[in-house]
Amino acid sequence: MSIETRVPDQLRKNVLGVVHIVFFVIAAAAPLTAVVGVTPAAFAYGNGPGVPGTFVVVGILYLLFSAGFTTMTRFVSGVGGFYPYISAGLGRPLGVAGALIALATYNAIDVAVLGLFGFFVSELVKAHGGPDIAWWIYAFGLGGTVFVCGVRNIEFSGTVLGYCMVAEISILLLLAFSILLTGGIAHPVTFAPFGAHAVFSDGFGVALVFVASAFIGFEATAIFGEEAREPQRTIPRATYIAVVLIALFYAFVTWTISLYYGPASIQEHAGKNVATLYIDAVKVLLGDGAGLVMNLLLIASMFACALSFHNTINRYFFAIGREGLAWSGFARTHRDHQSPQTAGAVQTAIALGTVALFALGGADPYGVVFAWMGAFSSLGILAVQVLVSLAVVVYFSRDARGVGLWNRLVAPGLSAAGLGGCLVLMSMKLNLVSGSESRLIDAFPALLALIGIAGVCLAIWVKLRKPNVYANLGRAFQ
Repeated sequence: MSIETRVPDQLRKNVLGVVHIVFFVIAAAAPLTAVVGVTPAAFAYGNGPGVPGTFVVVGILYLLFSAGFTTMTRFVSGVGGFYPYISAGLGRPLGVAGALIALATYNAIDVAVLGLFGFFVSELVKAHGGPDIAWWIYAFGLGGTVFVCGVRNIEFSGTVLGYCMVAEISILLLLAFSILLTGGIAHPVTFAPFGAHAVFSDGFGVALVFVASAFIGFEATAIFGEEAREPQRTIPRATYIAVVLIALFYAFVTWTISLYYGPASIQEHAGKNVATLYIDAVKVLLGDGAGLVMNLLLIASMFACALSFHNTINRYFFAIGREGLAWSGFARTHRDHQSPQTAGAVQTAIALGTVALFALGGADPYGVVFAWMGAFSSLGILAVQVLVSLAVVVYFSRDARGVGLWNRLVAPGLSAAGLGGCLVLMSMKLNLVSGSESRLIDAFPALLALIGIAGVCLAIWVKLRKPNVYANLGRAFQ
């Protein structure tokens, strides 16, 4: 190992290329989990056969977002995710607010995945004659495994995520091509699901909410700026590749499943079989054995998702610890692997502690833990993305830095409007996203606002008590 890689309390430098980062991003998006777990609800409660086209629309929206974000990457980068971008554009108080919202959001995602994993594995084991073990035990097992993997160097995580991603994508492509080779079973191949009439029909707003949530994780490219090789080139390339791959892949798979059931019938079938829409098709076309394989790969998908977000959260903790916003111990790294192991231990404790509280309260792992935490995180990440889009516009309004009008104003302005619209729609449709009518769900927007206000207050406190620390907030990595 080189001397450079042993510098204490620093992450490894120049070790991640475009491919590794794309693996992290797509693993965080969890293709199999998103397709099997999210798109049936979009079909059932949204615009039905227009879901494939909706993925294209949201993909274009995120390409607009990426145009501004990746341009700003040339001048602002770091390990703190979107935090340095918001700080540079909208000021340090809003940057800290964004950081706290992002931390709350990603920790909620992690808890959601742990709950879903525990529920799914418990049900799968029982369905195959195994013992009835409490869901939270499986969740704890996943949390411990992810922590051990997260302590290893970042290349190890990238390799593991790559294998998981290839496996879960392969089973979905196998299903998709099986449908096409049989002519969509009894239904002719048609591109009507991509037409404006199908996409912008009744229910488009609801479908938009679910589809946007399926893209959570693509923004993880910003997290690895300090560990990437040539970040000014690597991060933009990885971002564009990830967005295009996610949008096209989801659009293709949802298009083929709509052909299988028939565009006119997909909404009805999804409403009746939300949990088994894809697995039922796999069993018919590929056999019961393939259905079991899909279930096992779904477990791998959830593991990959948990590992990816674990690495993301660690680096947020690392960033705020190194900048003096929080306990400096968050910035301690492993002697050999230079991973943020202290932040990883704290993050794991937070996630498993939250799981334990849910378990002690008798909460349903799917209907409450996964659904509620998933809804909260979807709302939170949209709020952060809107802040980033606005930050790009404001940042370049002060100094264009030779950047063209499209990248510094038009694209980020359009993405701010589009993502803001998604945020409003999601706030109005939280009962559908979460599957609950609880008043606690309705309070999520207010809770996120309070977290943001707490971030602003923290920044003001640091400015008054630690002016030297405040002067460097969001700038340590520029």
